[in-house]
Amino acid sequence: MKTSKWFLGIMLSLLLVSTSLPIAYAAPKKPIELRWCTFFPPSHPLFPMSQRWGGEIEKISGGQVRFTYFPGGTLLRGNEIYDGVLKGTVDIGMSCFAYTRGRFPAMEAVDLPLGYTTGRAASYVINDFYNKFKPKELANVKVLFLHAHGAGILHSKKPVYKLEDMKGLKIRSTGFSAKVSKALGALPVAMPMGGSYEALQKGVVEAIFCPMEALKTWKLADVIKDTTQCYGVGYTTGFFVAMNLKKWNSLPKDVQKAFEDVSAEYISKAGAVWDKGDEAGRSYTLKMGNKIIPLSDEENARWAKAIQPVISDYVKKAEGKGLPGKEYVKTLKALIKKYEKQ
Repeated sequence: MKTSKWFLGIMLSLLLVSTSLPIAYAAPKKPIELRWCTFFPPSHPLFPMSQRWGGEIEKISGGQVRFTYFPGGTLLRGNEIYDGVLKGTVDIGMSCFAYTRGRFPAMEAVDLPLGYTTGRAASYVINDFYNKFKPKELANVKVLFLHAHGAGILHSKKPVYKLEDMKGLKIRSTGFSAKVSKALGALPVAMPMGGSYEALQKGVVEAIFCPMEALKTWKLADVIKDTTQCYGVGYTTGFFVAMNLKKWNSLPKDVQKAFEDVSAEYISKAGAVWDKGDEAGRSYTLKMGNKIIPLSDEENARWAKAIQPVISDYVKKAEGKGLPGKEYVKTLKALIKKYEKQ
């Protein structure tokens, strides 16, 4: 009995001591720091859009992730971004497939001059295309979402009214737009988008293939005089937003879901940014006193016929690599028709 009382006394003393000690709380987890980069300058509408995208992910994940942004090629240039994502130099990168031409033979099909007119349609097309074919060339990264600009058409220092006016014209172009330029009788000159203003200003090139938005965002309306609405050869440029695969696999499942849910919404939002940019570019170039030249259906058909060898050449090369080139083109034409009507 005495032993029991002694034992209870000891336990009571220990209990009183323990309640007087400060309570140890678990330290809050530090957020996962993610480095995001692009070649687009901070002034381009796609950069604040990307910040909104990141902000929504931060909020939905409960602050488990935090982004540091590197726009304007401050960390990596456009053609270095995909490798930067692969190697983990950055965690997330946004750039275009055309900057590493030949590396993405399946996704290159999206950039063909198939008659695009809007960024919204092009953005839905590229994501549907990717989801249908899941090309192996992107298997080593986590594709968050893809988007694409509105119709790439001709902007020049002198008016172009018909196909014959293209002969010998020096045109800044990349990827398939270079092949389109050549098929139309022009002289393609390859260079990054960032060098286009000065090249046009100094006469190194006389024209450029790009969407209308670039007339304002890149100030190209300051150094061109005319825009030719050659929608018959309207092309797009596909852009990726991709994450390093190792980093992706290390994220908690709920954070991964936040990324996927938000990214799915930004397909249409990115398309809307491109289309709003085209409208702004149109207004800006007209304000500068530049002229917009429409082409008749007949003239557009002439241009479209002239660039058919570019499409045939792509199909042939894709088939030679064991890829279903014909099916790619057929699928893209059907998707363009579907989304351009909506």
